[in-house]
Amino acid sequence: MYQLQLLLNIPELFTSQSKIDFYSSMFENLDLSSIPEFPSSSPGRKGYSHHALFRAFIVMKAERFGTISDLLDYLRNNLIIAHLCGFDISKPLPSYWTFRRFINDFSHDYLTSIFQNQVNILKNMGIISGEFISMDSTPIKANTKLNNPKSFSKNKFSKDNQPKSDKDCKLGVYSASNDSSNKRYKFYWGYKNHVIVDAISGLPIAETTTPADAPDFEVALSLLEKTNKWFNLKYVNFIADKGYDVKKLYNYVRNILHGHCFIPLNKRNSKNPPLTDDGYMVCEAGIKMLKDGKQYFDGFIKQKFVCKFCNSKDDSACPIKHPKYFNGKKHRGCTKYAIISSDYRSSINRDSLYFKAVYRLRIESERYNSRFKALDFEKAYVRNINSVSNLNTFGHITLLTVAIVAIKLGKFDEFKSLVGLMQSA
Repeated sequence: MYQLQLLLNIPELFTSQSKIDFYSSMFENLDLSSIPEFPSSSPGRKGYSHHALFRAFIVMKAERFGTISDLLDYLRNNLIIAHLCGFDISKPLPSYWTFRRFINDFSHDYLTSIFQNQVNILKNMGIISGEFISMDSTPIKANTKLNNPKSFSKNKFSKDNQPKSDKDCKLGVYSASNDSSNKRYKFYWGYKNHVIVDAISGLPIAETTTPADAPDFEVALSLLEKTNKWFNLKYVNFIADKGYDVKKLYNYVRNILHGHCFIPLNKRNSKNPPLTDDGYMVCEAGIKMLKDGKQYFDGFIKQKFVCKFCNSKDDSACPIKHPKYFNGKKHRGCTKYAIISSDYRSSINRDSLYFKAVYRLRIESERYNSRFKALDFEKAYVRNINSVSNLNTFGHITLLTVAIVAIKLGKFDEFKSLVGLMQSA
């Protein structure tokens, strides 16, 4: 404390009081007791405090810096903040490579523990409930020249052209347009950050980082299962876009979590030809076919349709003279089948007002992803999945801690506004 008072009296090292108050409040609401401050097995010098390095990366994301170099410059010019992080400012601050090794080697399990602790604090406050949750993913471009629009590398978005600078990243695709009638897609090398958001408060409950080629629905299954072990998602209402329209996910939410899904149908997952409004198939001649029995299977029903003139003896009955009509058999004409699902996915009434009202809550995922990307997360400045995962989780912890501080200070209008809280602290 005495050291801090001395610093406050040095004009060249002036840092605004609001910044000091902001970071003091942030660090007071970060319990790092579960993290060993110094590696116990490391011989010789203790090195720098992991608690201080941890807080420094909170500063990095709060100030929306993309690179470690920007963080280091900021700490050197704001020694009071470095002091609040826990560094001994009478000695040189850690080098760039110390920060780099920390973000690369630090166990992600520690970050997950801190993340979950912040979520539980907000849950106990009554801010996060988990009754309605929404899931989405955000693309994060890898730090490679192949993602540069000005790069003229041959076949730069070929799966066989793995970037040499980052062996963990994979080829992914994302929507470059919000216009549903004219979707445009772009390829990129990188990662995806998958986030489960509380759809009422707009705050994250769980997150994970994967290579860009990981299917969203597979990650959803794994993340829901892991989250349910510590958060309890029983009776949850799960909201997601049509990229999550997979039976396994519906069955998990319904049978294991005893919840409900609010996911639009993905037409690409439907193999059936179109049926009439009253449930009949139409033949190539445009004539409604006849139903001719059903076959029952586990989870679906197979409906058989036959030609309207299957029993006719008139050779001219088929208006287009289809080859199958003249098959020389007793029952003439085409035979087709339609799959009628009897599972939970098919039973959902997506045209109901309730479904549409709940599905609108998915906008909280988009809003949260926008706040997350504002911390300079659209591009990765590090080059392996552990570093990218660690930085992503630091970003989420920062936003969760902002919410905790704002609520404790009674500034409820700013619990989702990092900039607003920083300016008013």
